[in-house]
Amino acid sequence: MLRLTEIRLGLDHREPDLKAAILRALGISEPELLGFHVRRRGYDARKASEVVFVYTLDAEVKDEPALLARFKHSQHIRQAPDETYRYPVQAPANFGKRPVVIGAGPCGLFAGLSLARMGFRPLILERGKDVRERSQDVWGFWRGRHLNPESNVQFGEGGAGTFSDGKLHTGIKDRGHHIKKILQDFVDAGAPEEILYISKPHIGTLRLVKVVENLRHRIVELGGEIRFESHVTDIIIEDGDVQGRTSAAGGRMPRAAAVRGVTLASGETIATDYVILALGHSARDTFEMLHRRGVHIEPKPFSIGFRIEHPQTLINRCRLGSEAAHPVLGAADYKLVHHCRNGRTVYSFCMCPGGQVVAATSEEGLVVTNGMSHYSRNERNANAGVVVDITPQDFGSDDPLAGIALQRRLEEKAFELGGKNYNAPAQRVGDFLAGRPSTGPGSVIPSYTPGVTWTDLGKALPDYAIAAIREAIPAFDKMLKGFAMDDAVLTAVETRTSSPIRITRDENFESTNTKGLFPAGEGAGFAGGIISAAVDGMKTAEAVAQKITQCRLD
Repeated sequence: MLRLTEIRLGLDHREPDLKAAILRALGISEPELLGFHVRRRGYDARKASEVVFVYTLDAEVKDEPALLARFKHSQHIRQAPDETYRYPVQAPANFGKRPVVIGAGPCGLFAGLSLARMGFRPLILERGKDVRERSQDVWGFWRGRHLNPESNVQFGEGGAGTFSDGKLHTGIKDRGHHIKKILQDFVDAGAPEEILYISKPHIGTLRLVKVVENLRHRIVELGGEIRFESHVTDIIIEDGDVQGRTSAAGGRMPRAAAVRGVTLASGETIATDYVILALGHSARDTFEMLHRRGVHIEPKPFSIGFRIEHPQTLINRCRLGSEAAHPVLGAADYKLVHHCRNGRTVYSFCMCPGGQVVAATSEEGLVVTNGMSHYSRNERNANAGVVVDITPQDFGSDDPLAGIALQRRLEEKAFELGGKNYNAPAQRVGDFLAGRPSTGPGSVIPSYTPGVTWTDLGKALPDYAIAAIREAIPAFDKMLKGFAMDDAVLTAVETRTSSPIRITRDENFESTNTKGLFPAGEGAGFAGGIISAAVDGMKTAEAVAQKITQCRLD
């Protein structure tokens, strides 16, 4: 198989044009081309007047060695790599207690699916409800302000990514071909096949519900188990230094602390020697429990800011020019960064084309925002986070959980500014830049539900963050004309961009001071998004499987 890159075609091309492009690139006749498929498709919109598709294609040809020799110096024609994912081990007979996975977000689901495929019959414990019941609770909060702290945008089957744009692209390196396997699993579970090759794949919230359900069914078919409304409230840890082991020199070695089980809110205890912590970034009570238990945790940088909404038609015109209405391109997105004079960096985060701003709190008396899109991306507004980077030095304490305390303070302030009824505080961009309160909307109607309260957002974040965002918005306007439009809407507050902590682990994915505990995914500080969390879940499952297998052999 040959891989051809940088095959460029107009927006209105047809499938026969792909074949013709391959024949031209390779200089072969049609009978010499045995078949081909699209490996990747994106578009180049750097010239808004000349938007084109850019393809990577895999082609099967009659005389591959001869063509490889002919194009040995080409950057765009080479042998296609083997991208087959292979599970590293299979469970030995009588492997002992089954591993436990805490959390059924992307990390937990793919950790569980991987363990199940390797024969380890994992038990997945999810504090929230299954995805359909959870969806009812989420919509109940958005429409009626009735928050369920255990079933919401953050907690429940599918994780926080279920109520997002369902983005499936990531910047992580993946030499083990985990991403391709994950995308294929999504397709097998009901996602559109195009996610296998388009450059910025997404599924959207409504389709994710069925996909997540089907992933769960597959885990169960393979011998795994998923239990909902099973909140892990404690980890049973056997203290180290009891008797220990004999070293090669004959002396006694201290024994590390080790996991021996978990305790649920119901009081039930489940014995296990292997726990994958596939927590979301909002599992604050679990972070606090782990800290009390002595599991090593350190503070981690994250970002804070607002959501910003513009008309999607404006973004389309800016990004796609005369092709803005072309049906094959869909809703345009953007990615912006500005380095401020005060040393802060402001950037767009989780951009949701044709979507809405959503209420994303998981605790009573707090307001948190996030963005969401359906697969069609056909809502009137585009929205994105406009967020400022912060570091542990900004948290105001050396406590490892100080970032959580800062998040809560900002979310409590947003609740207060919104009127203490789960309305979110909002302000028009023109008023925000001028430093005056807003009294109502302009041409851009905010999409946040339950509703917004118009106010002055200059009080919603620390002064350094407000100053940075006020500098960044006009700078972004130079990159994307209209970004600073007076009627664009800012909604507060965006604080859960990533986990504020990291549960440290070694090169084998195991906690640095608690054996049998495997921190993974976004909540543990090792991922950011659906795909990176799923990849980390798979890699952690591989590490657990290899350790169990090795222990049985020893």
